[in-house]
Formats: sequence, structure tokens, C-alpha cells
Amino acid sequence: MNAARLTPPASLTSPGLVQATIPLASSKSESNRALIIDALTGFQSDLHNLSTARDDNTADVLDAGTTMRFLTAYFAATGQSKTMTGTPRMCERPIGILVDALRTLGADITYLNKDGYPPLQLNGFKPSDTNRVQIRGDVSSQYISALLMIAPTLPNGLTLELTGAIGSRPYIEMTLEQMICFGADVQADWDSKTITVAPRPYTPTNYTIESDWSGASYWYSVAALALDETAEIFLLGLKPKSLQGDSAIVSIMRLLGVESTFTEQGVRLTKRPAAESLAWDFTDCPDLAQTVAVCAAVKGITLRLTGIESLKIKETDRVAALQAELQKIGAELVEIETNHRYEVRRMDQTHTVPAIIKTYDDHRMAMAFAPVAMREEIIIEEPGVVAKSYPSFWDDMARVATVEFVSAGQIAN
Repeated sequence: MNAARLTPPASLTSPGLVQATIPLASSKSESNRALIIDALTGFQSDLHNLSTARDDNTADVLDAGTTMRFLTAYFAATGQSKTMTGTPRMCERPIGILVDALRTLGADITYLNKDGYPPLQLNGFKPSDTNRVQIRGDVSSQYISALLMIAPTLPNGLTLELTGAIGSRPYIEMTLEQMICFGADVQADWDSKTITVAPRPYTPTNYTIESDWSGASYWYSVAALALDETAEIFLLGLKPKSLQGDSAIVSIMRLLGVESTFTEQGVRLTKRPAAESLAWDFTDCPDLAQTVAVCAAVKGITLRLTGIESLKIKETDRVAALQAELQKIGAELVEIETNHRYEVRRMDQTHTVPAIIKTYDDHRMAMAFAPVAMREEIIIEEPGVVAKSYPSFWDDMARVATVEFVSAGQIAN
């Protein structure tokens, strides 16, 4: 299938009625970490509600940045001989900071092509005399999490010194909390930017993964864009106190017109008045930026974004992708200062409908633009990319909109 054509919902009793209960996918971020930690227990833990996302179910890294970084650290620390590679885009995404740290700890790693980038050859591990590593905190929290998870298995543990600003800190805290659940002894001093992990093997345990707040963000956007003022969406498996940084969507979407009410089963989304403008720092939740940008654009709400620098080294350059695709729905993303401050603005109401949105091999581009279907027909190219994190996304979208898979020829017609 080449594209998904989505049209607004319709009901015989109430045009545009949006009432749905969504059994959300489980958290890819939590699942990835639980799988690595479980492997370090000798696969003796009992994991529940694991994600079925492709990132969690492949030995071929493909375009999965988290998988590449976590498995590189895991295979290195366990002394395995492996070649780590992925898609052409994956081989353009830097990994040198992690490799340098692993080499300091005793890993034998060589680059097979360009220094600082996959593919890599792992040739074993001989523990070094040092247990202290300095690493930048402002590039990718995945490097830091990868090192932290292997730390309890190192002969002398590990002390990480984080330099510069710390980006995506909730993801680091998620890693630490999951490590503690499996018996790790960790101490984090955020003032001195130092994290210390004692040399204590993990303890096998029972662990249940929460539903995915990143996946929930698209349903918040559906609720925000629904023209039905009685719209109600119930998302199963979410908690008010979450390890996931993307639970910030609750606060963000309250300003974009969505109220959250938690129950024992999950969270209920209903409509509320929206703000006229919104400013948000996405440093701790960069994966929400695309969804919020599209939602604000469609609602005509001026959005000022900071903390989105890391989007440029994701599955695609997400900043450039947003700039290109927002224009197709009558909006723009502009850099308003040279220090990475951006603004989403509504330009006009005369754009071509349906807009044909490119996904750039990026699952979040597809899902961020899909809720536009609450207002107007839209076509999402290469919809299969959602398998990376939310395989059932289109089945779930069919609960609130008409979803038709079409070929390139049908799009042209």
C-alpha cells in the first residue's frame, strides 16, 4: 500500500461524532529498556504488556535509533562479536559519543565505514581500570541510558559525568527507575550532573509496561481537532504518575483544548476552551513536537517551540520535514531566532485538499498529520511506517475516521 486516505468521521445521528475507546499500544521506550535489562538478568524476568512495535521485535536494527544504541552497549558489555548496521538513514545518525565511552570502559569497537557512524564491528570487551566516564548530556539521552543499563554488570560499576545541558531528562529518569525495579543501586545528583551505579547484578523480577504516552498524543490531537463538542475518547492503560516524559501531553493539550480525567482504567479526553497561543520547551519531550505543531497549525493557535534541536538527527530531519509538510495544510514553521526558537503560524485557508503528506520513513510524521482528518480529507504516503512504534494505529484511527488504503495511481486520480 502506498498511502492512507483519511476523511472526517460521519454518523447518521450526529455528523462528526467522535466517541471511542482506544486500547493503546504499550510503551516502546519502557519495553526497550525492560528487554535490555531482562537480557542482563539472563532472560529470567517475567515481562508483561511488552510492546509489539517493530523496534522491540527485530534483530536487524533497520532505522531504530534506540535499538542501535541500546544493543551496541549490550553486545559490547557482554563481550559479543557483532556487526551493527541499519538502513542508509540509520548509518547517517551519529553514534561516536557512545562508542568513545564504551571504548573507555574496555570495548573493542571499530568503524566499518565513516568514523562516528554505523556500521560498527564489536570485537569483545576487556574491562579497563576506569569506572568514570564523561559524556555530553545535550545530544541524545539514549547514549546515557545505554551506558547506565550496562553499568551494574561492570566490575567496578560506573560513574557518569554529564556535561552541558541535559536533554530529555525524563527518559534518563525512566531508565534509572526501571533499573531500580530490577535491583540496581543508583544515585543521581542532578545538581552536579553525576550519576553513580554500583556493581550489583540485576535481580530477575515481574515487570508490567505502561501504555505509550507518545501514542496517546495522537489521540489528544484527535480530541483537540474534533468539531464535535461532545467528543470523548477513553485511552486505556495510562497512569497519572508516569515514568514517561511524554505524559507532558496532558499539560500541553489542556492549552490546546483537551481535558484529561484519570480513572483506574486509563484517561478520558473531553473538550475544553483552548488558549489563543502557546509556548513550550520540548527539551524533555521532543517526540511530542510534531503532533503539537500540526494540531496548533490546524486550530490556528500560534505555537512557539524551543528545545527541538534533537529532532534534526531522528529518523529524518524532523524540523525540515515539518517545514515542508505544514505548508501543505496552510501553515508554516519558521525559525524566529538563531538560537533554535521556532514558531508555527497559520498562513491561509486556501490550501489544496486533500493535502498529500510525505512521511520521510518517519512513523511520527504519519501519525502527527493523521488527526487533520477530523477537519478535512488528508492523504498520508507510506502509512506502513507506523509499525515502528504503533502497529495498530490505522485500525484504531478507523474508529473515528474513514481510512482507505490506496495506490499511487489512485492518489493521482
